[in-house]
Amino acid sequence: MSNLLVTTDKRGVRTLTLNRPERHNALNGALIGELITALDECNSDATVRVIVITGAGASFSSGADLEWMRASVDHDEETNRRDAAQLAMLMRTLSDVQRPTIARINGSSYGGGLGLIACCDIAITTHNAQFAFTEVRLGLVPAVISPYILMSIGPRHTRRLFLTAAQFSSNEALNLQLVHQVVADEQLDETVDKTIRQLLKAGPEAVKACKRLMPRLSSDEIDNELVALIAALRASPEGQEGLTAFLEKRDPHWIKP
Repeated sequence: MSNLLVTTDKRGVRTLTLNRPERHNALNGALIGELITALDECNSDATVRVIVITGAGASFSSGADLEWMRASVDHDEETNRRDAAQLAMLMRTLSDVQRPTIARINGSSYGGGLGLIACCDIAITTHNAQFAFTEVRLGLVPAVISPYILMSIGPRHTRRLFLTAAQFSSNEALNLQLVHQVVADEQLDETVDKTIRQLLKAGPEAVKACKRLMPRLSSDEIDNELVALIAALRASPEGQEGLTAFLEKRDPHWIKP
């Protein structure tokens, strides 16, 4: 069954729904691949005017899927490199897609899910959403998403949140400029639709030109460097210990009693 629910309304608004509610819309290879394909199709479909990315159920995205992460414990560095390269391609494709993008944040988001938010042009969240970059607790780093997070919230906030893995609220996400609006649950659809109506008033070619004005946040050289970093950490003794401890629901060895 597809991990992505794709709908398009009569205005040309294409909604890509992360459709794994039982897994809190966690990202795995299949879902990442589907998202890349869907975004490429948006670029080639002249009827698509706006792209909305959201989650099914109570979460936006919990980041990397636990089963996918469990498999990485047994993978060598080269296999981990291919997995990381696929995620890097998703982030770059979303950041560079030629249509305006809205993150409709229907619930909490962690790790790679925050990368999706940062790659979107506009981000609107509900009051009850919580966020965190939890990678360092696993002996890993949020390498692939880091250029997009840095551009969104700046280096000072990125340092604190990457290093501490601290959870933060939707209001703090607003103050950090990770999101643009915080609304009540019952106002989310209305607020997103208002933003869509504003975008649809713009000339489609002018919108594409505006997006081309934005600096590219990634390049082959940067992607390769970041992919190599996370692949090496996943295959390292510390990364293996962190992932294994998390999956076994115990503290890793660097946490002293």
